[in-house]
This record gives sequence, structure tokens and C-alpha cells, in this order.
Amino acid sequence: MTSEPLEQPPEGLPGLDSRALVPAPPARRRPRGESFSRPPMARMMRIHDLIQRGTHPNCTTLAAELEVSDKTVMRDIEFMRDRLQLPIAYNALHRGFAYTGEVNHFPRITVTEGELVALLVAQKALEPYKGTDFEKPLRSALQKMSSGLHESGQFSIQDLQSAISFRPVGLALQELRTFDTLAQAVSTSHVVEFDYFKLKGKKSERRRIEPFHLGCIDNQWYLIGHDLVRAKTRTFALTRLSNPKILKQFFRRPESFSIEGMMASSFSAFETPKPERVVIRLDPFAARLAAERVWHPSQRLKPAPGGGAVLTLEVGLAPDLENWILGWGSHAKVLEPAALCERIASIARAMALQYSS
Repeated sequence: MTSEPLEQPPEGLPGLDSRALVPAPPARRRPRGESFSRPPMARMMRIHDLIQRGTHPNCTTLAAELEVSDKTVMRDIEFMRDRLQLPIAYNALHRGFAYTGEVNHFPRITVTEGELVALLVAQKALEPYKGTDFEKPLRSALQKMSSGLHESGQFSIQDLQSAISFRPVGLALQELRTFDTLAQAVSTSHVVEFDYFKLKGKKSERRRIEPFHLGCIDNQWYLIGHDLVRAKTRTFALTRLSNPKILKQFFRRPESFSIEGMMASSFSAFETPKPERVVIRLDPFAARLAAERVWHPSQRLKPAPGGGAVLTLEVGLAPDLENWILGWGSHAKVLEPAALCERIASIARAMALQYSS
């Protein structure tokens, strides 16, 4: 993976869609060594330790000790005083900070049971990425979020570990370097080139794209952008994309682009031109399962005479919709539109022929 130096975007560039997943903006310039400093809670615990020893540390000595700026030290001190209720005051005689009252220990930040569950869910969500390039940065981010948290009440993370789990099926493995390159191209509005292997293609093709958006659909990442050769907006699965290269060419994303508008009629990942009324008869077994989830915002489920239900969707016809219907097997039957009914019947007949011999 290589990338050319990036040009600066011209002034007045329209803001990017807040829903686009892009890298964080460059951090401010830090004092020497600050990028390797302790997490905030660890810093405050160190400040507490120095104050409790009676060493009267000041901003200058603390900044050198913790390898951060004086402003960062002051923010930590203010948090300890105002949020943690520690009796910190500046002692002019000793020219440093001291406690004005008795402090036996550093206060713990308690969390509720709901917050512990949310933290555990985030941790469990990382498990599918174990062994991939995503594992290290994701785990690092989670550790930063949970730094300094302590359990409270009659529950603990250890107790919850055995109560919650994730078991994703068909998880697509991504390459972090590819993702980072594309995210950078999206965030800086630069044209990107890459090799792409279409599902029905025999070899990869080099594409030149104006990248608009990165989105995750059904555990798989997709890049959505304007294909400069085909002059159309396309969707690309990152699992079939390789050798990305950011070019110097800068582009302006159309103000009319909206990921919600683009995918409004889609059932899943396939972009469709217009929605159609899809009616599916579900037997009692499928009806109960279908009622437990929201498969599409347009879905309407009504009881059917004799049992079961009728599911109505306003979606575009695409392979992902067909695969979902086929997944119900004999528990579902398409009633409308006629073209979709015939398509499902044709696929079912082809499947049956494979087992006839």
C-alpha cells in the first residue's frame, strides 16, 4: 500500500457527513513525551500519591513527572477537586499543592450495573476480531475507556462474563491498512485507486473512485463512491478490494449525497433504483420469528386467516432480498410482485434439481 502526498483541500469545503466513519483529526502538538503519558486516571492517582506524601508538587514539577503540559495538569487538578471532591488547594508557603483535609485513599469512580453491562458488551464485541489487524487498536481503545473504573454494588464484570456472549456468523475479515487508507481518502476528499474483484469477475479491475462514505452492513464494510470511469455511484465490498492508493486529485462531494437517501429502498447492502411492494406469506413458525426482529423500516406484519402472518415490505428487488426470502425455506411464500415470485420459484427449482440425482 502506498500513498502520494496529499494536497490541502481548498477553503470553503462542505463538511463531511457526520455518519461517515473516518479517522480522528490530527492531535494538537504536545510537549515532548506527552504522547506516551499515562491515561488520565493513572495521572490523577500519581498526583494524589505525590500530594499525600507531602511533597507539595506544583504544575511545573507535575508536568515534568507526568510528561504532559501545564494545562493538562491543571485540568486534572480541577477534576480531582470538583468532581472527585478531594480537598486540594495551592499552598503558597510551600509553592505547591496540598490537601487541606484528611484523605485516606484515592476515591473510586463507581459505575452502575447498566454501565458495566455496556462496557462488557463492548468488550465482547471485540472477540470476533481476535487475531485480525483490528484487535490491537480496538482493545487499546477499550482499555482507555475502562481505565480507572471500579465495580460497585453486588455485581461485577467477572459475574457478567458468563452471562453475555457474542457469536457472529459469516464475519468478514478486513485488513486494517486498507481500511485506514480508504478512511483517510474519505476524510480528506481525495480520489483513490484500488484493485477490485467483482463477484462474477474472472480477474480484478483497477478502479478510480471519489470516495463518499464507509459503512458497515451485516458485519461487512463497504465503500460507497463515484466511479470516475463508469460515471456512476458504486458500492464496493472491502473484502474484494486491494492495493488502495490515495491520489493527489481532490474532489468535492456532492451536497445532494445522502447515505440514507441512497440506501432508502435497499433491503441490505445492494443499492436499488426504486422500492416495490413485496408481500410474503409466512406460516405460524416463521411468523413468530419474523415478529421478533425489525428486518426493514418499512415492514408491516399482519395476522393471516388460518394462522401465520402476511409480511409487507417496501424495498427494491435485489439478490440480498432474494437470499433472505430463500433462507425461510418452505416457511415463506412470495405473493407479490409476480417477477419476484417467479425468481424465487426458479431458484428453488434449480436447487431441487441438484438433489434429484
